[in-house]
Amino acid sequence: MADNMKMRAQFKGDYVEVKLLMSHPMETGRRKNDDDNLVPAHFVQLVTATWNGKPVLEAQWGTGIAKNPYLTFRLKNATVGDKISVTWHDNLGKTATQDILVTLA
Repeated sequence: MADNMKMRAQFKGDYVEVKLLMSHPMETGRRKNDDDNLVPAHFVQLVTATWNGKPVLEAQWGTGIAKNPYLTFRLKNATVGDKISVTWHDNLGKTATQDILVTLA
């Protein structure tokens, strides 16, 4: 499911900026479709990020996050060539992971 995320990790001065766009419907379970039936809840619950295998971010999300979520964060002490890995898990048991190497801006 790596095609569910677009990621960039660029070295900028004394930090690395990681930008991530996830393709996910993020349904709350409260919206009705054209037939007036509730659309079942389907949302990302947990996002984790590692830097060279060490955990650096854990976010617990709920239904308040918009469709196709965008996340950005910064890392100090990271350098060009370091590996950043981001994984999400949703309430239906689906998961996606993406890896990227840090590049120059």
